[in-house]
Amino acid sequence: MLKQLFIIVTSAILTLGFATTAQAATPRPNWLENKIYQYNHPFAAQLPQELATKMQKMAASPFAFYRGTAHIFYRDMQTLPASAFVNSSTRAIWLEGDMHMQNLGGIRDNNGNNVFDTTDFDEGYLGPYVWDLRRMAVSILLAAKEDRLSSSDAQDVVRNFLDTYLNKMSDFKGTNDELSYRLESSSTNGVVQDLIQAAANKSRSSFLRKYTLLNSSGDRVLQTTSKLQPLSSSTYSDITSAMSSYIASIPSSKRYINSYYTLKDIRLKLSSGIGSLGRYRYFLLIEGPSSVTDDDRILEMKQETSSAVAIASPGLLPSSVYDNNEGGRVAIANKAMLSNTDPLVGYTTVNNISFMLHEKSPYQKNFDYSLLSTKSKFMDAMGYAGKVVAKNHAISDKDYNDAIVPYSVDKEVTDLVRENKATFKNEIVNFALDYATQVEYDYASFLDAYNRGVPLY
Repeated sequence: MLKQLFIIVTSAILTLGFATTAQAATPRPNWLENKIYQYNHPFAAQLPQELATKMQKMAASPFAFYRGTAHIFYRDMQTLPASAFVNSSTRAIWLEGDMHMQNLGGIRDNNGNNVFDTTDFDEGYLGPYVWDLRRMAVSILLAAKEDRLSSSDAQDVVRNFLDTYLNKMSDFKGTNDELSYRLESSSTNGVVQDLIQAAANKSRSSFLRKYTLLNSSGDRVLQTTSKLQPLSSSTYSDITSAMSSYIASIPSSKRYINSYYTLKDIRLKLSSGIGSLGRYRYFLLIEGPSSVTDDDRILEMKQETSSAVAIASPGLLPSSVYDNNEGGRVAIANKAMLSNTDPLVGYTTVNNISFMLHEKSPYQKNFDYSLLSTKSKFMDAMGYAGKVVAKNHAISDKDYNDAIVPYSVDKEVTDLVRENKATFKNEIVNFALDYATQVEYDYASFLDAYNRGVPLY
């Protein structure tokens, strides 16, 4: 049965042109099952129902599977051929780490700008800059296939993504333009412009109505639903006690008065995302700037573990840099790669578990790749994605903290690739074609194991 499934999948992959000979993909069902189990099993005791949801979501499509298995990608980065376009200055830069299309979105920054930018930094860590490009390129091919683009059109989209990345890095070289660069409604079009405008049209009042209510005493509290669950009194008390550590983790220049952080209610948040399912995630309702209920804030508090990137590049970021707290690592990655960052970003520890906290923004709209129904829409959107990734890399170099990344990444990347852009793009595209094939094989193996009831967590 499994052999027949692989033959069917292989035939479909070859028909669509997602196979090349540069680095042959191969079925590896036993290895895959083992790696998925090892990665997810540590969370089985705390939230087994969330892991069941994760497996169900991953079974939906190869792209969804890819979203949930960044750890597999970085296991492969340990052994697959390195890029010819990485040197000592570009082997250890800040990476978003899980660079795929749905980790981009429309959002409002702390200066009130509505922008298209990166929205998730859970896997933020140091590594070769090409890993972000590789991971995004593969996601483009998988999403394009799902949206029924031809293989040649999908490859054109990847090349456009790479072109805009390289062009923007070249623009940044020798300037400080990256520090103020942003993609707004006025500088975008198509699906990305619509995304930015959709985020801009959101309101705090409707956001609070979605997640909270006023009780009989007129106090605002979080709702209780299937996805917002009450806590035990001991967990509630533990999180309350951890608030002082969280507040202390915020730089004094960005810290509000203590009353701002007054904790009003907490819920366990279920069913969010894919890759982080199985880890604790809480919504915390806090007072905000005044005692009126209409300006309350909701913090998202996410359990953080070591970055998947560190599987392939262990030890590049000493834990002392982020206060030996994985939540601190994510907070730093967030600040390094975004401009006008959320002043509520911080971290804490509860029962020896690391957490990152940030505001659950009322002004965020997630990217929906199913809207990319034509090649031109795909080209436009992923052109903007290339600019976002370039901005991420350029502002997180010595401009952010030269003790972590002592180079100008925009200069180094531009100089490395300038005379060989065609070869560079071919390298990334060929990698993406081969790895998309590998993801197809891995997805088939996962789906077969899932349907047979093989323990995956």
